[in-house]
Amino acid sequence: MKLILLLLASIMSTASAATVYDHELLDIDGEKTSLSAHKGKVLLLVNVASKCGFTRQYKGLEELYQQYKDKGLVVCGFPCNQFGGQEPASEGEIKEFCSLKFGVTFPMYSKIEVNGENRHPLYESIIGENGPLKGNVKWNFTKILIGKDGQAIERFGSMTSPSSKKLIKAIEDALAG
Repeated sequence: MKLILLLLASIMSTASAATVYDHELLDIDGEKTSLSAHKGKVLLLVNVASKCGFTRQYKGLEELYQQYKDKGLVVCGFPCNQFGGQEPASEGEIKEFCSLKFGVTFPMYSKIEVNGENRHPLYESIIGENGPLKGNVKWNFTKILIGKDGQAIERFGSMTSPSSKKLIKAIEDALAG
């Protein structure tokens, strides 16, 4: 009974986090972290997968990151295996793949679920029933733009390329805001 109460308290405290910065995460190396290191920056959260038709977007995401990181953009990659089992690899394999194949230098995190009962609290706070961008993620490489204030701005689907004029305008507007 104590264990159940502790688990419920933990879930409730995580689910009621005030901003995207308050959620506990694990980085790709398994170290505890959060998005708090990026407070005051514009974030682009992307659920990624290594064996997807959209995997080539890693290249564009890295280019976006390189182009705008000095202006305050942080691309954050969240591996997810919920869509067609297209991210079956371990975190170490994902890190090596992203680094060697696409030269990824933006922050990568441990695998999470973005939909369903086990949806990570970060995504629940953004797209869950009480989130500002309600609705399930439809596929890999969905992009969620977060403003400097930690508030969700807009969601872009998999078909929106990292070089999309609409995405770039939204990023530039968020950086200027």
